[in-house]
Amino acid sequence: MRHIYILLILVLSTLSLSAQKKLADKFFNNYGYVKASELYEQAVKNGDSSEHVLTRLGDCFYNNSNSKEALVWYEKAILKYDNISAEYLFKYIQTLKSLGQHSEAKKWMEKFNKTHNEASKLKKYDANSIAAYNELLSTNKTSVVSTINLPINSAQSDFGSYIHNGQMYFASSRDTENTKVYAWNKEPFLDLYQVSVEDNNGQLKFGVPDLIKASKINTDYHEASVAISNDGNTMYFTRDNVTKKNKLDYDRKGTSHLKIYKATLTDGSWENIKEMPFNDNLYSTGHPTLSPDNKKLYFVSDRPGGFGQTDIYEVDILENNKYSLPRNLGNSINTPGREMFPFVSKDSTFYFSSDGHLNLGFLDIFKSDFIKDATAEVENLGAPYNSGFDDFAFYIDTDSDYKRGFFTSNRPGGKGNDDIYSFSAYVCAQKIVGTVKDKDSNAVLENALVQLINETGKIVKETTTNAQGNYTFDVDCNKTYTVLGTKPDYVEDKKLVLLNSENDISTTVDLFLDPLIKGNQIVINPIFFDFDKWNIRTDAEYELEKVIDVLRAHPGMIIKIESHTDSRGSDSYNMKLSDRRAKSSKDYILTRNIDTNRIASAIGYGESQLMNQCSNGVKCTPEEHQLNRRTQFIIIKMD
Repeated sequence: MRHIYILLILVLSTLSLSAQKKLADKFFNNYGYVKASELYEQAVKNGDSSEHVLTRLGDCFYNNSNSKEALVWYEKAILKYDNISAEYLFKYIQTLKSLGQHSEAKKWMEKFNKTHNEASKLKKYDANSIAAYNELLSTNKTSVVSTINLPINSAQSDFGSYIHNGQMYFASSRDTENTKVYAWNKEPFLDLYQVSVEDNNGQLKFGVPDLIKASKINTDYHEASVAISNDGNTMYFTRDNVTKKNKLDYDRKGTSHLKIYKATLTDGSWENIKEMPFNDNLYSTGHPTLSPDNKKLYFVSDRPGGFGQTDIYEVDILENNKYSLPRNLGNSINTPGREMFPFVSKDSTFYFSSDGHLNLGFLDIFKSDFIKDATAEVENLGAPYNSGFDDFAFYIDTDSDYKRGFFTSNRPGGKGNDDIYSFSAYVCAQKIVGTVKDKDSNAVLENALVQLINETGKIVKETTTNAQGNYTFDVDCNKTYTVLGTKPDYVEDKKLVLLNSENDISTTVDLFLDPLIKGNQIVINPIFFDFDKWNIRTDAEYELEKVIDVLRAHPGMIIKIESHTDSRGSDSYNMKLSDRRAKSSKDYILTRNIDTNRIASAIGYGESQLMNQCSNGVKCTPEEHQLNRRTQFIIIKMD
């Protein structure tokens, strides 16, 4: 018998924890993060330290920008569950960074990228996670960006655009007549091409691509990644290591490495090709780019002494065709992964691709202001520049009124393996404005809290209404937000807002809060019980929490609870059933740390106080009977 009793206690305890978790989830899904965290924490105290509860606790604080508390719960979840999703590793790293724990963040970053990239390779990531990363990583907060797959792309690889004097230079393996095939992707080797490009009232117009104007730049092997000096007379490019007889040169392990070469412009043709002195036969050197003043050359190499698989280096360009020794850019840029394709815009912003920083999968495009500020952090450009695939070879013209540039990606929907995309971005800002009012009286509500919530559920802004009940948010174009209004003694109201890409417009979103105190009662939605039952369901708990909120807001308030049934069933049975339901409501409220003296009574009145004519023997509709099934919370003493 004792064993049965213990088993019964365990079952009831499990049911209680499950109900509490469901209630917390309901508040969480309605952006009630403060209440949800209170309930989740109580679940933990009661023995539920499941991955769901721990990560939801982290999310409650993360979405409320409380990084310190978010870190506590994410860390508990990550240390307890080995196979936690990449999403929570991601948020944990973001939280570490927000608290200045950058070395710890870098340690976990490598694990995150390994987990996420392995999932990407197996196609096991889901679109919702990618969308969430896009939102979290995106730095183009005030820009609307449109991208176009260029008409010059081929069915083979095309990448690495660079613009100079109306000509676009890029690499392509479109020469299918070349009988030599690169073993890695079974495509012809890359050559350098150029094509005229014009900006016709914002629309790009391209000529017909042709091989670069040079006699000896393209070989039977790879050429790519162009950088041209400001005076237009010097070009740096990447090439496979070839011999004077145009054959691949190998190291002792049978590996052919990349090298950087330069050429000078002679009568419109790139000639006088010379190898850079910082190349080496034992490791690769490639992807050159110049600083705006042409005093530095940046490049990528897998030479010994780096931080990862490939790092970005710099050399000083000296007089008389001399160069300084290469310098590693350090671990603010370089990681244990791959850093590739550097580019420096005219405003000295440093762009590069990496799979070692927080990313959406494989190579992502990043930027840093380290040239202007040595303490600057790396930022992921986010969508649409980045995707769950390889995104690289970024180029931007910062001189134009609107930002115009190019990048390369092997994302789905292209014409070939790698495709070049153009992008244009313009600054776009909007406002969300509105008034918060009492739903019953239509009176404006001052000091109501209004929160702006993004698509991931994070509260990105909040404000309080002024004396006229008004609020204003400056928001990003082309986004989806939820606007949530709350005020003590009121039921919240929320509205979903879908914004377009039109600049400098306002969207009006008025909110109407339903008062909880009406006359001498706390009025909530009807509390429903299962047939012939009096236990409190999750939906009833959700409503009773509103009563608890009012009692907490008014410490001197005392109430009484009255429960009523309809006329169906015997009078005596209904009296007992309603009394049990009244006392169940009271018991739940008391479990939430409300003093017992604040509930004067909890009494059931059965069918003795009907609200309409639906007494015994009177035929009524279900809706008419429903009017009589009610639980009332009557205020007998105010503050």
